[in-house]
Amino acid sequence: MREILIVGGGYAGFYTAWRLEKKLRAGEARVTVVDPRPYMTYQPFLPEVTAGSVEARHAAVSLRRHLRRTRLIAGSVTEIRNADRTATVRPVNGPDQQLRYDTLVVTAGAVTRTFPIPGLSQQAIGLKHVEEAVAIRDRLMTAFDQAATLPPGAERRRLLTVTFVGGGFSGVEGFGELLSLATAMLKSYPELGMDDLSFHLVEARGRILPEVGDEPGAWVVRSLESRGAHVHLKTQLVSAEDGHVVLSDGTEFDSELIVWTAGNASNPVVQNHTDLPVDERGLLVVRADLRVGTVSDPVPQVWAAGDDAAVPDLASSVPGAHTVPNAQHAVRQGKRLAKNIVADLRGGRVRDYRHSSLGVVATLGLGRGIFQYKGLVIKGLPAWLMHRGYHVLAVPSWERKARVLAVWLTAAAFGRDLVSLASVQHPRDAFVARGIPQRTGENRESDPTAA
Repeated sequence: MREILIVGGGYAGFYTAWRLEKKLRAGEARVTVVDPRPYMTYQPFLPEVTAGSVEARHAAVSLRRHLRRTRLIAGSVTEIRNADRTATVRPVNGPDQQLRYDTLVVTAGAVTRTFPIPGLSQQAIGLKHVEEAVAIRDRLMTAFDQAATLPPGAERRRLLTVTFVGGGFSGVEGFGELLSLATAMLKSYPELGMDDLSFHLVEARGRILPEVGDEPGAWVVRSLESRGAHVHLKTQLVSAEDGHVVLSDGTEFDSELIVWTAGNASNPVVQNHTDLPVDERGLLVVRADLRVGTVSDPVPQVWAAGDDAAVPDLASSVPGAHTVPNAQHAVRQGKRLAKNIVADLRGGRVRDYRHSSLGVVATLGLGRGIFQYKGLVIKGLPAWLMHRGYHVLAVPSWERKARVLAVWLTAAAFGRDLVSLASVQHPRDAFVARGIPQRTGENRESDPTAA
C-alpha cells in the first residue's frame, strides 16, 4: 500500500488528511500524520481565548476524533532525507524512528520568531498555542486579584501593566481582547480604577496591521488609544530583564505580563534538516500546483503548503508574489493539495492553487472590530459581528461550531466568566503546601514546614 506522510497537523496538514480520508479508495494509500500535539489549533480564536470569549478546548480540534482512518504519531519530525524517502521522527516518548514514505506532504508550519533581547526568553510568553492563550488570561486575572490587595503604588502598577510586542494580526487582536477583558474586570474590583491599568503595544514599523490600508490601520491606533492604551510605533523592545521593559524610544516601565507576537520564522526542520529546496527565507520552494520544486525541476511526490511553503500567489498582480501566511490560505491550500495528490495517484490532472482574498477582519475586543475588502472598510460592531460570523463558519466540524456558539450565547446572557484557573499550571502547590499560606515566588517543591 502506498504510504503518504504528512509532516505537521496544523491547518494545511489537518485539511489535507481530512480530505484525503474522504477521497481515497479503500486500500489505495495509508495516510500518516506526525505532530507533537493531538489537536489542530484554530489560531484565529486564540485572542478570544485570552479574553475568555471562547473556551480553550473549543479552539482545539481533536485529530483522533476527525481523522479516524489516519495513522497519528505523537512526535516531531527532526530530519527529512528525501533522497532515501525517509523521515526521522522523535516521539514524545521512546527512541527516534525512521518512517519510509512514497508521498511526502510538508505542512510543518512556522515557529515564533525571536531575537536575543535580554530577558525576553525568561519573561515573555507567545500567542501561538492554546496553552499560551490560557496562561495569558489566567496571569492577568491573577494579577487583578493580587493588585486588589495592595495600596496604590509601584507594585500595583506593575501587576496591572501588560506589554504586547508585535503589531500584526495576532498581536493587535490579542492586545485588543485582553484590554477589553481588563476593562470589564474593573467592575468586579472596586479597589481598582482605570488609572491603574497600563497597556502597551510595541511595533517596530511605523504602523500596525500591515494587512489593511494606512487609514484603517491609523484608525485602529486611535481606537486603542481612546480606550487608554499606549501604542509605541517605530519602537523596539531593548530589554525585558526581570520584567523591567526598556523601549528604544526611551520609555521604561515594569510589566507583569509581556506577550511576544513579533512575527514568524521558518520551521528549523524545513530550513536546516532536509535535502529539499528552500529559498533565502528558509521556506520550501513550491510550484503553483503545490509540488515542491520549480516549474522546470519539480521534486517527485513531494508537496507542501501552509506557513513553511513559498506558494506563488496567482491572484496577485505583483510579479513573483507569494501567498501570505494566514489561515485563509492554509485551509484552502490543504483542500487543493488533497485533490492534487489523489489526481496524481490516479494519473489525472493536478490544478494550480489560486485564491483571491475574501478580505481581512480583526477583532479589537468585545463589540469592536475592523474589516477591509479592497476599498470597502467596516469598523466597530458590524465588523466584530462579521469576524465572529466568519470564524464560526470556518472552524472545522459542526460540533465545534455548536460549542463555540453556545459559549457566545451564554456570555451574551450572563456576561463574561471571570474565573482564573492559574493554579492548574502548578497542580502540586496545594498538595505540597498542606494548607500553609505561601507567597508568590516561594519554592513550590520545598517542605512548607521547614524552618
